[in-house]
Amino acid sequence: MQTAGGCAGMCVDLTLFPLDTIKTRLQSQQGFNKAGGFRGIYAGVPSAAVGSFPNAAAFFVTYECTKSLLGAGGPLAAPHVAPVTHMLAASLGEIVACLIRVPTEVVKQRTQASPSSTTYQMLLATLREEGVRGLYRGYRSTVLREIPFSLVQFPLWEYLKTLWSWRQGHTLYSWQAAVCGAFAGAVAAFVTTPLDVAKTRIMLAKAGTATASGNIPLVLYDVWKSRGLTGLFAGSIPRMTFISVGGFIFLGTYEKVRRVLL
Repeated sequence: MQTAGGCAGMCVDLTLFPLDTIKTRLQSQQGFNKAGGFRGIYAGVPSAAVGSFPNAAAFFVTYECTKSLLGAGGPLAAPHVAPVTHMLAASLGEIVACLIRVPTEVVKQRTQASPSSTTYQMLLATLREEGVRGLYRGYRSTVLREIPFSLVQFPLWEYLKTLWSWRQGHTLYSWQAAVCGAFAGAVAAFVTTPLDVAKTRIMLAKAGTATASGNIPLVLYDVWKSRGLTGLFAGSIPRMTFISVGGFIFLGTYEKVRRVLL
C-alpha cells in the first residue's frame, strides 16, 4: 500500500511540476510575471521530490486502513453508506498526509514565486525568520482545501468505478480506474480552486501581515475585492489539468501497483 501510493505520488509530482509552478505564480499576490513568469519553471522541484513519496504513502495507508476499519462492521459497513466511509477515510488521510505535505509545499511555493532563490536557501530563510512554525504556515488552510477536495474526488471516483464495472460486468482495468480518477479529479479541482488560491496567498505572505495570519474568509474577501471572480479562480485551468492528468497517473499507477503487490 505504502509503495503503491508513494510511487503514484512521485510519478505525478515530478511529471507535472511545471503546471504546478504556473498555477502558483498565477495565484501569487505579485502576479504571474513578477513571480517569475515562465522562467525557472522547475524552481522548488527538490522540495516536491523529497515530500511526494512519504506524503502519498501516508495518505493511502490512512485511507485504506480507515476504509477497512469503518467497513468491517457496524452502521458504516452497509453498501448504501459506502460514500460516507470513503469521505471519512479520505478526510482522515488528508489530515495525516498534510503533516508531511505542508512543510514541503511552503518551501516549494516560496521558491516557485521567487525563482532566484534555491530550495535550500528558502528553507533556511523560512527557519531563520519564522522557525519550524513557519514551515507549517497554511496547515489549516491546506487541510480545509484538501478535505472538500477529497469529499468530492474520492466518493465520485469510487462511484464511477462501481458504475463502469457494473455496466461491463467485470472489474475495471487499471486504465479505466485511471480515467475515472481523472474525471473525478478535474471536478474536485475546479470546485476547490478558491480555497487553493487562499492557501497559496497565506503560504507566500510576508510574516506578520494580515494574510499570513491564515484567516481564510478574509483572504478570499481581499482577492474578491481586488480581482473579482477571476482572482478567486486564478490558476484553475493549470490546476484542473495537473489534477486531471495527475489523477489519471496517480490513481492508475496506484491501482496497478496495488494489484501487482496483492
